[in-house]
Amino acid sequence: MDELLIVTTGGTIDKVYFDDKSDYQVGEPQIGRILQELGVAFRFTVIPILRKDSLHVTAEDRELMRATIAAQPTRHVLVTHGTDTMVETAKVLATIPDKTIVLTGALNPARFRGSDAEFNIGTAVGAVQSQPGGVWIAMNGRVWDPARVRKNVAANRFEALG
Repeated sequence: MDELLIVTTGGTIDKVYFDDKSDYQVGEPQIGRILQELGVAFRFTVIPILRKDSLHVTAEDRELMRATIAAQPTRHVLVTHGTDTMVETAKVLATIPDKTIVLTGALNPARFRGSDAEFNIGTAVGAVQSQPGGVWIAMNGRVWDPARVRKNVAANRFEALG
């Protein structure tokens, strides 16, 4: 992998807690900071597209993601995304040929101690380098085919369909 394109769309991974509002809001993308702190041995470019909870991602937003990724020459793409609608977005991105695209996110904000964000990002970086072309989801220490996975909201994890 010569270079990694990272597209950020928001989601829990980038959420920030505001005490005065007693609410979470999507903040600045965290992945660039995380990769720099880890001292990764590859070049990467971060393109922030959205700052949304994935429950608010629209068909137009998914088309913007698809068009943005398709227009870039980079073959390896990592997308940070909210977990609730990650599978739906993966299906739209599957229409992009000749790229390996991995979606990841977090069940707890990256800024929180004990967040799964760094682990999921590491899994996604490994997956984008080792998986064949197509679209994949990296969550909970596994790499999933989007057609064969779902988020189990009650258990707060991804699991195989069926």
